[in-house]
Amino acid sequence: MTILVLGATGATGRHLTRYLLGQGHIVKAIVRSVGRLDADLVDDPNLRVIEASVLDLSDSELTEIVRGCSAIASCLGHTMSFRGVYGPPRKLVTDVAKRMCKAIGSVGSGDPIKYVLMNTTGNSNRDINESISFAQQCVLGLLRLVLPPHVDNEQAADFLRIEIGRDNRDIEWVVVRPDTLVDHDSASPFEVYPSPTRSALFDPGKTSRINVGQFMGQLIEDEILWSEWKGRMPVIYNAVS
Repeated sequence: MTILVLGATGATGRHLTRYLLGQGHIVKAIVRSVGRLDADLVDDPNLRVIEASVLDLSDSELTEIVRGCSAIASCLGHTMSFRGVYGPPRKLVTDVAKRMCKAIGSVGSGDPIKYVLMNTTGNSNRDINESISFAQQCVLGLLRLVLPPHVDNEQAADFLRIEIGRDNRDIEWVVVRPDTLVDHDSASPFEVYPSPTRSALFDPGKTSRINVGQFMGQLIEDEILWSEWKGRMPVIYNAVS
């Protein structure tokens, strides 16, 4: 299986890339700098690196990159710095999702291509009217005004939910929502739910980045797991012992 990973040099994307390569898949990775990839990944014969900024690639270039892929996994996010939060591109995650889905449509492979988007529990799944406290609604409203990355995450998920939908013949999708991300050296048991089981703002759980990468990889390669979650927005937490 060939999978395109976006954000392979990021804190979560590198775990997903390592997992997929470890499972014997071919991984295409669009990265701005090869030097930011982990050395052991660069040396893997199944890794195909495209050194570029995703949004700088032409439509025809993206179509050729997507051609032959069974899935696209986006671990893109905004750098937590002033420029990363408030500078361009403000809608990185959304704009890339739109361009990638356009490329998938241009390929027209006949079989749907999977799009797995890493998102956040701070973004509600409005398809199922998740319950949110009034206090959390107020804080989220403020975040929409002052933190462009939060709006970007919401709009990217809404694009898949509303514009791509569940009956698209070319694209199937899952939006993975981890809670507060933490760094662990190894994978551990985790739990997956259709909706948050705790408040993302006032009672957050923890999710290790390596667990997120593993779950995204399992979604891509396990058809039973994919059938369970496609068109949905699962929430993932580290299991509490």
